[in-house]
Amino acid sequence: MPQIRLIDVEGEQLGIVNIRDAIRSAAEKGLDLVEVAPAANPPVCRIMDFGKYKYQLSKKHTHRKTIDVKEVKIRPRISEHDLERKINQLITFLTEGDKAKVSMFFRGREIVRPEQGMVVFDKIIEKLQGNYNIEVKPKLDGKSMIMVVAPK
Repeated sequence: MPQIRLIDVEGEQLGIVNIRDAIRSAAEKGLDLVEVAPAANPPVCRIMDFGKYKYQLSKKHTHRKTIDVKEVKIRPRISEHDLERKINQLITFLTEGDKAKVSMFFRGREIVRPEQGMVVFDKIIEKLQGNYNIEVKPKLDGKSMIMVVAPK
């Protein structure tokens, strides 16, 4: 007669028993006998409500939030008030659990003075100090400067 290691509803091990005895005890409780670890020797089975188990697994997968990368666009000659608005928008994205990409575009001859852009990024970093991780430090990429911030 094949034997299995049996675990009851509360998670306690009942030891090694015959399959028929395990099926009978599961039926008495109105539950299912589910094979948990088929590779083990002897195989491990658990007494549980299989429908409820599958439902909870499906709920676990649907509640995972995908991390999006939201983008905030700024300019090197942005006013203080507009910068504050953009920083508040960044903080909103980060508190929702998303990453935020800050893009600064240089038009025309603004690209000659990238240090003006760095001053704006330094202000942003100063406001976000300590609460958030800066994944990609500000770097010049063609006619734009990019920085990526993530929640801690």
